[in-house]
Amino acid sequence: MLNKLTASELILNEDGSVYHLNLLPQDIAEKIILVGDPDRVPKVSKYFDKVEIKKNKREFYTHTGTLRGERISVMSTGIGTENIDIVMNELDALVNIDLQKKEFKSEKKSLELFRMGTCGSVNPEVQIDNMLVTQNVVGLDGLMNFYQDYSFENEFSKNFLEKFPYEKIKPMLYFSEWSEELGEVFKDAKYHGNTATFPGFYAPQGRELRLKALDDQFLETLNDLGITNFEMETSAIYAFSKLLGHRAITVNNVIANRRRGEFSKNHHQSEKNLIEWVLERVI
Repeated sequence: MLNKLTASELILNEDGSVYHLNLLPQDIAEKIILVGDPDRVPKVSKYFDKVEIKKNKREFYTHTGTLRGERISVMSTGIGTENIDIVMNELDALVNIDLQKKEFKSEKKSLELFRMGTCGSVNPEVQIDNMLVTQNVVGLDGLMNFYQDYSFENEFSKNFLEKFPYEKIKPMLYFSEWSEELGEVFKDAKYHGNTATFPGFYAPQGRELRLKALDDQFLETLNDLGITNFEMETSAIYAFSKLLGHRAITVNNVIANRRRGEFSKNHHQSEKNLIEWVLERVI
């Protein structure tokens, strides 16, 4: 790969900011909390000592300020790994590419990324309204198969692939794992588990409206393969972090247990508990 990037590869706005995130390098901290919902960004940043920067474009909202004297950012990603593809590449560009020269920097910087989200559980023993940290993740969306250099294997991935029965989906699968270093920050979470990242909300998660899902036992099968919970972003966050040299971890509050048919009676309070619990540990 050439060191110099063309205008069509690294697209910038008129002010020199990265195209989708609408950010300049000085707009982000090295610790970044990633949330899905743009409305959750101010719910997080209200705990900051002060907010210095507020920027947005499309579903990507960013607030940067200080928390207990340390610089920190919170950013919304929207839903799905296709958005994570944008977020992770443009965040990395902000710290590891000279945007004016469009050249790779010789000194690489590593970001600390904390996904703060909600999830559903496929394990009937997992209680709702509790924190769950993702250790291993399987992506069913296929995104990382478009990247030449991505490869990851561990005991979880080998066992999962060996027993996964859906041959049409199997070629799309890819795997990753947490930053063990960041995992220490959240070692007191009630649950540490294995997450499945899905490419959709309905049939991929076993829901049926007018269209039938592939298998009405899909969630049970995943649980039998060691999956604890599911959501729509973590596989790409973890995989890109491995490729690009960043550290990432996902902390979800379990607001639904699909196997028991339960949903949090007060998911707004559950969200508030998650935000406070994570912020206490991040800094």
